[in-house]
Amino acid sequence: MAAAEYSKRPLQLTLALLKPDTVAHPLVLEAVHETILSNRLLIVRAKELRCGRGQSLRFYREHAGRFFYQRLVEFMASGPMWANILAHENAISLWRSLMGPTKVNTTHGSGRPSWLSARLASHFFPLYFIDSPASASREIAACFPEFIEQLWYQQEKPRLRCGQMYYNAEKRVHCVIRGEETELT
Repeated sequence: MAAAEYSKRPLQLTLALLKPDTVAHPLVLEAVHETILSNRLLIVRAKELRCGRGQSLRFYREHAGRFFYQRLVEFMASGPMWANILAHENAISLWRSLMGPTKVNTTHGSGRPSWLSARLASHFFPLYFIDSPASASREIAACFPEFIEQLWYQQEKPRLRCGQMYYNAEKRVHCVIRGEETELT
């Protein structure tokens, strides 16, 4: 696709949160990372996170009272997670479609080995997805308080659209090229 044609489409951000059981297995973590890259999702920011029980309670408060809530909170506080801000024309729906169904028992034998849920599922769904742009903004801000979304759209997105970027394999993010220096997006 030509850069000019590609740049006319809106770019959307979403949060990809890889849960503790995914992060605990380097090969699984790498498989998720490769899936992100092979589907042309841009990794705008990436970092390891550790959530305490209190943070997990706040993050999943919308599920309070549901049968799985307490187990989910404890699980999310059980170890490190990996957070990525992803960018793509349809970042939210693309990430969601790559993940597959959230009910782990429906993914096995599904005939859809490309679903991350079918390839990676354990007792808990191994990934986290966002369902709307408003949720994406709110949860990106919670995981990346230093990230200013509006500033990114004004300053970084145009450079990404023009192809002024490269992938930094060591930092595992796409970086914007600015003249002679480079900088994380």
